Amino acid sequence: MRPSFGAKPTKDGVSFRLWAPVARRVDLLLERRHAMQRRQDGWYVAEIAGLPIGSQYKFRIDDEIDVPDPASAFQPNDVFGPSEVIDHDSFDWRAKDWRGRPWEETVLIETHVGTFTHDGTYRAMIDKLDHLVASGITALELMPLADFAGRRGWGYDGVLWYAPDSAYGRPEQLKTLIDEAHLRGLMVFLDVVYNHFGPEGNYLGRYAPTFFTDAHTPWGSAIDYRVPQVRAFAVENALSWLTDYRFDGLRLDAANHIMAIPGEQSMLHDLSIAVGELAKATARHIHLVLENGDNRAGLLDAAQEPPNGKYRAQWNDDYHHAWHVILTGELNGYYADYQTPRMDLARALASGFVYQGEISEFWGKKPRGEASGELPPATFVNFLQNHDQIGNRPLGDRLESLASPRQIEAALAVTLLAPMVPMLFQGEEWGSKVPFPFFCDFEGGLADAVRNGRKQEYAWAYAKYGDEVPDPLDPATPMSAVLDWTDHTPEQDARLALVRDLLALRHKEIMPRLKAARFGGAEATDSGLLAAQWRMGDGTTLRLTANLSDEGIAHSTNDAGTPIWGGAPGDQLPPWSVVWHLGG
Repeated sequence: MRPSFGAKPTKDGVSFRLWAPVARRVDLLLERRHAMQRRQDGWYVAEIAGLPIGSQYKFRIDDEIDVPDPASAFQPNDVFGPSEVIDHDSFDWRAKDWRGRPWEETVLIETHVGTFTHDGTYRAMIDKLDHLVASGITALELMPLADFAGRRGWGYDGVLWYAPDSAYGRPEQLKTLIDEAHLRGLMVFLDVVYNHFGPEGNYLGRYAPTFFTDAHTPWGSAIDYRVPQVRAFAVENALSWLTDYRFDGLRLDAANHIMAIPGEQSMLHDLSIAVGELAKATARHIHLVLENGDNRAGLLDAAQEPPNGKYRAQWNDDYHHAWHVILTGELNGYYADYQTPRMDLARALASGFVYQGEISEFWGKKPRGEASGELPPATFVNFLQNHDQIGNRPLGDRLESLASPRQIEAALAVTLLAPMVPMLFQGEEWGSKVPFPFFCDFEGGLADAVRNGRKQEYAWAYAKYGDEVPDPLDPATPMSAVLDWTDHTPEQDARLALVRDLLALRHKEIMPRLKAARFGGAEATDSGLLAAQWRMGDGTTLRLTANLSDEGIAHSTNDAGTPIWGGAPGDQLPPWSVVWHLGG
């Protein structure tokens, strides 16, 4: 079925479509003006014969404003410039037989294209793919690419959802990165934002105001997915990333801020159904992952293959928060909900979420979450760091600056071998201390508003650190976040070796047993002793015993099964030690 939106090459030229229900007139601007024909339901169309691929165009609305195509495939001169006609079918893929990998084989690394390398491009990332493979990583996740205003940003203020941002390269260069990843056996995931549009460069409100409701998210007006064309815009966008670029999966940002209509089928459900149909038609493994602060277990099913209304997994913030409090002792903000962090960690290991309907003080003193223990463990993406948990700190400082190497290595030994899907943040595999502060590239009043908003939100930090708090508008701020791939210390080399060993063990012992695995139980004591177990898909039992304290603990692991990681059997667990066993 032909996509509804955007400019599509035809055998005779290019077909243009724009949904502009309140526009009285729309003209297509090429070398000259072409009046577009109004069709039913607010659609404007134009067929231009003989138009070459690469032509640039805009739409003129009511002779008042010239705008880019909201479904632009590429913006060579940022969001305010003209859109470019792209022929996605012309790319010559080399990994023609790639069909993806099963979810159980996933080991994610989250990356930001602009800071992953010194060049900050798709092309430069290719040179680091072999490092990822050698580290045991199987899935490269890119932070959002949808075109945003300016040359620097995290990507969560995208306004042209179909256009990969030109700051990192052209569409064919993004495809080459994905193709090269596939040739190495790496999946590639993309973070997408369907809960709001960015504050600069979005003109939809002028000619399609029913895109939005009167409600607001923390970042802007809520999108009205009751409108069929609006819903189609998001679903078709997901399919575009998965077909035109052959991404293996999508991570949907802040799904709890995507408007749902009580009693009606949600956009999230429609998107999953559409992606499942694509997976069946192409015999591909395609994975959909949520970020959802509401802990909605009912939206999740890791075993549903292909997607059929539900989502493979969710980022488990609860798991991160419990570990962060254990390792740092911080209890400000949302960490205040984790006053018993070792018990909270045990619950996350035993049944997924920590909050499964309990009252959350931070979330408005309301019940948060749904029971999750019946879900497969692989439904949860567990991590110790990600872009939010680093970048939303005033200094953008990583865990390496907050906890000891011994503590972090214990946390990694738990996270990378547990039967949940692990995720690292770029450079975490070698213990990088490079910060990842928030940054953007707005101008004028909007830039001032962002800068002042940060100062209000982090007033305590400005009072404590003063000029040490990075200015998000300063070009030096993103430069400070660029990974240093050279001159690693002996300690960093040792960390990388540890991560490689852990992931090699995961590939050998955990992945083959992960399908049909089930949660077992877990417990923690005030002394720091943590124990957990899972029933694996082959009938074996995976057991974890750890000492998450600074003092030794008398405890025997002699009867736990065959040791696969950790110290020799005995009656004493050293501080911050982790032992894994497999048994019948």
